[in-house]
Amino acid sequence: MDIEDLLLRGRLDDAVDLPPDQPFTLSLANEAGLSRHHVRRLESAGVIRRTVAGVYVSSHLSDSVDLRARCLRLVVPDDCVVVDRHAGWLLGASMVLAPNEHLGLRPLTLFRPSGHGRLRNDLVTSGERNLSDDDVTEVRGLRVTTPLRTAWDLGRVRWADEAICGIDAMMRLDAFSREEFLGGVRRFRGMRWVTTLREMAPRGDGRSESPGESVLRIRCLECGLPTMTPQVEVRRNGTLAARLDLANEEWRMAAEYDGAEWHSSSAQRRHDRARRAVIRTDGWLVEAFTGADVFGRDRECYSRLIRLRDHAAARTRRSA
Repeated sequence: MDIEDLLLRGRLDDAVDLPPDQPFTLSLANEAGLSRHHVRRLESAGVIRRTVAGVYVSSHLSDSVDLRARCLRLVVPDDCVVVDRHAGWLLGASMVLAPNEHLGLRPLTLFRPSGHGRLRNDLVTSGERNLSDDDVTEVRGLRVTTPLRTAWDLGRVRWADEAICGIDAMMRLDAFSREEFLGGVRRFRGMRWVTTLREMAPRGDGRSESPGESVLRIRCLECGLPTMTPQVEVRRNGTLAARLDLANEEWRMAAEYDGAEWHSSSAQRRHDRARRAVIRTDGWLVEAFTGADVFGRDRECYSRLIRLRDHAAARTRRSA
């Protein structure tokens, strides 16, 4: 097998004894004649991509719950339950994993029911966890925590930013009611990081469409802005002029998160400027924030959000 020819063709084919539509591990790649170095070169060239730690797929395959399940079945033992971030991922929650988490090789989150011991290898974060029968469901032959239990677990972490991203992602699935979610928080009394869950659970909102929007919403609360509603549509003469990430219609102010994926090209930036210019002529105050503004150590968004709040408040008082 000539790895250079494979790189030139840009996809797995008959030259490699690996089904192009199936995930594979490094050991399966070795059996097919691909060394670790070959796999790294194919990944760097975009011929294959890593989905979770230790598992690869051909890059031409579209993401789906079925593909995610097939990937996990290669590395999840039969007696384990997929939990936390990877449970959300398997259940279909978009962006519940951190951006490029697969590249950072963060381990899979797998747990055995209490009394069964823990896994010990480099691919997983493992341990034992008290799970009732109602906490566990099955997805494509894999045992996984239910959407509701997963939402509680994702909210029960050290950092509030991570918690709200996980909670929002699970709420987007619309698999449980807000009342069920809030009502079940009490069962985790005394457990690790339950204070984060208590704080973030009432703030969860499945309308947020990305982790950046979720955290920006929390920054708005921290800066004392009035309620900022996700995904507010602004219309002019019955036509949609803009859909704002976070907005307060009474104060006519908005905060938007410009993530790199959808707001970095020249065409995307021109589109953003054009739609914001349109609604500004109708009296809207709009501030746009990047990942560095929201997640950076200096939290550059704070001073700008406070200015936005003060400007909108002063204008509201003048018009009263």
